[in-house]
Amino acid sequence: MLATNKLIKNSEEFYNKTIIEVLRELKNNNRIDIDIYKVIVAKVYFKDGISKLVDLTYVLNDNIESIELKMEGDEEALEVLRHSTAHLLAQAVKRLYKNAKIAIGPPIDIGFYYDIDFEESISDKDLEKIEQEMKKIVNEKLPIVREEIPKEQALNLFSQLNETYKVELLKEDINEDIVSIYRQGEFIDLCRGPHVLNTSYLKNFKLLNLSGAYWKGDEKNKMLTRIYGTAFFTKQELEDFIKKREEAKKRDHRILGANLELFEINEDVGSGLVIWLPKGEKIRYIIEQYLRDLLEQNGYIFVRTPHIANSKLWEISGHLQVYNKYMFPIMKVEENQEFILKPMNCPFHIKVFDYKTRSYKDLPLRIAEYGSVYRYEKSGVLHGLLRVRGFTQDDAHIFCTPEQIEDEIIQLINLVTKILSKFGFNDYDIYLSTRPDEFVGEIELWNQAEQALKNALNKCSINYKINEKEGAFYGPKIDIEIKDSLDRKWQCSTIQLDFNLPRKFDIHYIGPDNSKHYPVMIHRALLGSFERFLGILIEHYNGEFPFWLAPTQIVIIPISDKFNDYSLKVYDIIKSKGYRVEIDLKANSLNYKIRHYEKSKIPVMIVIGQKEQETGTVNVRLKHSQEKTTLNLNSLFDLLSKLGHSQEKNTLSLDSFSDLLNKLE
Repeated sequence: MLATNKLIKNSEEFYNKTIIEVLRELKNNNRIDIDIYKVIVAKVYFKDGISKLVDLTYVLNDNIESIELKMEGDEEALEVLRHSTAHLLAQAVKRLYKNAKIAIGPPIDIGFYYDIDFEESISDKDLEKIEQEMKKIVNEKLPIVREEIPKEQALNLFSQLNETYKVELLKEDINEDIVSIYRQGEFIDLCRGPHVLNTSYLKNFKLLNLSGAYWKGDEKNKMLTRIYGTAFFTKQELEDFIKKREEAKKRDHRILGANLELFEINEDVGSGLVIWLPKGEKIRYIIEQYLRDLLEQNGYIFVRTPHIANSKLWEISGHLQVYNKYMFPIMKVEENQEFILKPMNCPFHIKVFDYKTRSYKDLPLRIAEYGSVYRYEKSGVLHGLLRVRGFTQDDAHIFCTPEQIEDEIIQLINLVTKILSKFGFNDYDIYLSTRPDEFVGEIELWNQAEQALKNALNKCSINYKINEKEGAFYGPKIDIEIKDSLDRKWQCSTIQLDFNLPRKFDIHYIGPDNSKHYPVMIHRALLGSFERFLGILIEHYNGEFPFWLAPTQIVIIPISDKFNDYSLKVYDIIKSKGYRVEIDLKANSLNYKIRHYEKSKIPVMIVIGQKEQETGTVNVRLKHSQEKTTLNLNSLFDLLSKLGHSQEKNTLSLDSFSDLLNKLE
């Protein structure tokens, strides 16, 4: 066999043939052991070390070293499938709405979208009609053909088609002299590709919803209609996605947050500004304390810095020049000074480092802060806790020598995995982003830093992917993408090396040679922001926080006021043990109270009546369990300890009551 692992060595016999022609030839001669109908695109590796993703109609030549096949199940293949389905959507729209103008249609995490300028308004009800037209095109099995043409020819073509947005892209955003277009039937689109061979590959799709989107994201431009959709290789994958999407709607943190009285965003206060209600603040406090204890054990020192700073600080850091569109306006005060709400904590921590002379013996210096920052986000992108204007980061900056980078990264990776595991996130992807074309610092230092990051990841036995040239201009970085209980991906943790800011602020440490040296600065956020992380957690848990994190862990319900005195004694004893407990002495029925606390998602209910009062016991009922049992207080505390322990092992729902009781024996 020539290939069984999707990698084919290029040879002279393949020159001037398309990849699909080569595959068919190899398959017919039993020289390849794969299903070629499941090959979507290919990655070609050139002899000069460059690689790129291409269509299966790509013609091979003697500059190519090898061909890697991307098949159903591969991430890159799924992205291409979804990109092709976006074109399918645009073609269907053009057939149904002759005067519609198409803008852009990229693949995204959940599927794809296409921004379209309609002459008439459309609604979600129209999506079914568009889907039906898409299915017709799938059945037509139209070849998807790539052409490369001069930019001027493309301008003439899209001008004739009256596709004004494509014309603008060609004039303002595309600098190449040769551009690529794709044809499928009568439909033509400006696109870099690659795409599937023909429309019959695009069977399993679903249009999801509509929204508005400004052209190029600029509110000064026209509002277009954005149609979202998704696509998969199999019908089962699509059905599973739709089920999870419906479940996600039920778990919307904005709805659960209101129902559980966790937070409020009040328009009188301001869009994107969060008011933490008592229960939400309690959860946040528990997380903050957990993190602080863990960080202090790992050598971090905590600081507290102002919410505003002199504009000169942001000039030095460069934020005012490159980040100003996300900063709130300058405030001028009577001393003729200018202040700005801080969008970042980094410059403040640099000042903490620099307030006294530092020796190499003082490093690494790990400075942490729960720092509140403010960023101007357009009202159209604000979304509950997930996208806000004021938020608090679990921020820290580590100042170290180049030789210390590897050890610091290992410690950070271990910290991240421990913390994420505490909250039930054990499935995540890790990305290492390397030096971009434009960067600051010496290449030698970049190479040393990138190698240190790789060594750290390897020593931690972490599988990771490399994002070539996707690092920040000031240093390489590691990003961690978690997967929640609905298999949705969220980017939370980030670790970024910075060679730039220490030089901008001219900070130094004294090395063993008694000379000044710039420290390496590591920016790191383990959860991201408390607001966003709480929004993710609410949906991840469906509002049913694990016992250790629940704002109210236990509620005591006396059957009638005759048992209030004994219930209050039990309440005092449980509270003295440090548990978060409430007691309900209201004159409502027992069934009403139980229903109420089930909806409030309280993990443990204790019901007290005549029998419990006479025997000095409690009747315990766990959330979502019909089982209940009578326990003395010692056994109750053993049970509560087991509940807390099971949640620390990330059991997202309580074990069956009988299992927990068996653990007590």
